[in-house]
Amino acid sequence: MQTAPWWQTAVLYQVYPRSFQDANGDGVGDLQGILARLDSLVELGVDALWLSPIYPSPMADFGYDVANYCDVDPLFGSLADFDTLLEAAHARGLRLVLDLVPNHTSSQHPWFVASRSSRRDPHRDWYLWHDPAPGGGPPNNWTSHFGGSAWTLDQSTGQYYLHSFLPEQPDLNWRNPEVRAAIYSAMRFWLERGTAAGGRGVDGFRVDVLWLLIKDALFRDNPANPAWDGALLPLYTADRPEVHAIVGEMRSLLEEYGDRVLIGEIYLPLRNLMAYYGFDPASQSLRGAHLPFNFHLIHTPWQAEAIAQLVMTYEALLPPGAWPNWVLGNHDQHRLATRLGPYQIRTAAMLLLTLRGTPTLYYGDELGMPDGHLTPEQQRDPAGLRQPGAGRDAERTPMLWDGSPHAGFSPVEPWLPVHPEYPQTNANAQAMAPRSVLSLYRQLLRLRRAHPALHCGSVTTVSAQSGVLGYQRHQGEDHLQIYLNLTEELQSVTSPRGTILLTTILDGAGGAVEGTLYLEPGEGLLIQLG
Repeated sequence: MQTAPWWQTAVLYQVYPRSFQDANGDGVGDLQGILARLDSLVELGVDALWLSPIYPSPMADFGYDVANYCDVDPLFGSLADFDTLLEAAHARGLRLVLDLVPNHTSSQHPWFVASRSSRRDPHRDWYLWHDPAPGGGPPNNWTSHFGGSAWTLDQSTGQYYLHSFLPEQPDLNWRNPEVRAAIYSAMRFWLERGTAAGGRGVDGFRVDVLWLLIKDALFRDNPANPAWDGALLPLYTADRPEVHAIVGEMRSLLEEYGDRVLIGEIYLPLRNLMAYYGFDPASQSLRGAHLPFNFHLIHTPWQAEAIAQLVMTYEALLPPGAWPNWVLGNHDQHRLATRLGPYQIRTAAMLLLTLRGTPTLYYGDELGMPDGHLTPEQQRDPAGLRQPGAGRDAERTPMLWDGSPHAGFSPVEPWLPVHPEYPQTNANAQAMAPRSVLSLYRQLLRLRRAHPALHCGSVTTVSAQSGVLGYQRHQGEDHLQIYLNLTEELQSVTSPRGTILLTTILDGAGGAVEGTLYLEPGEGLLIQLG
């Protein structure tokens, strides 16, 4: 019997390195800090770490402006520190996935410095340059995701360069085979194990803004969005058909190294998202990303009917052999506890960890951490500084480890303020509280690992009634029923015969059930059927 790839049964855990643990006392998290906290992740029960970017960077966008794809920024440590972290993670049975940022580089990357030096420089075509419009000004109406035009004029050469984000993040030209070869070489640097070139041996990549890599070759204007006055539809700047060949090349590269995972950051409607699995009807094989990130739980109304419809639609659209995945939070979204409130974070935990597919947790969500509190003077995110209200600092505040000053994150004032609730909402306090949010996550993760129905089984009987979401998981003789009350009122359901394995309020385990059950507001039940 063929063993499933590790990433199908795994639970991923996103670490934002700046905010996880500061080991050297400069107020910013680092690799040695992550190393010091590995045992806490083992105790939690996750299987793999995904690290947001750690590459050398001027930090215009906190590491998503890469100046060197094959090194570590001194802010986080060194390559030797990374090797130590990777070895320690593997020794504990943890996988490690790196963030890859291939859409753009830093404007200080040597490639771009050369590219802007002259129109005749060999690196000129590594980026997207264009003459001004006939009447002057930007070549077209393309806009930056951080507001304003996506074009900046380079006075010395008289042309504009494209940047989908900050002007300090010029877009690479993925139609140029030399660009592809350079990025693929960097991927190999991190994938290879124990080579003379100093390969690292990471377990895969999460690829930043994968759906944006290719832009229209004719640089046509994006059309107006009829549903949103003043906005544009990204017809020519996103989800271009040529991008799938690139995803296929990345998949083939990873397959050379065995059991590695390719994860794509892709914010698209479900039907568009499915194309990134790369299903080939002729060979009946998948040639795209192993896990095109499914962010739809983040944006779907927190209602049983809406979520039931999402689960059924997503499952029905999956290509043959494709493996699902679910995400409820990350470094670009408001915290789960802020979006849903204190009652529903427990049902959200049970939902995420009992649906079919690979789940991804965001650091701190296992504590119920809410968004941080920041004054205007404390804001650091360039997105928020350019577009008031669009900042992402609140979801990136430091991890709350204990009740000591700065929540045990750092001995000094951290780069972003810790949440004022840290004396109560911290990992140490919750570890000693048997009914805490952390205790719930630990038990859910333990049950997920122990029950084949949860980590590799099918999902059936998805339903919604009176605000309660229900579904079953099956694998062999293992049959489970889940009920989640997504309302703020007491609700009842009619349950098959079974035994309670877990409730989100962490009482009642072992109790026999059959017939009418009552669920408290925000309560979830995990039941062993039979």
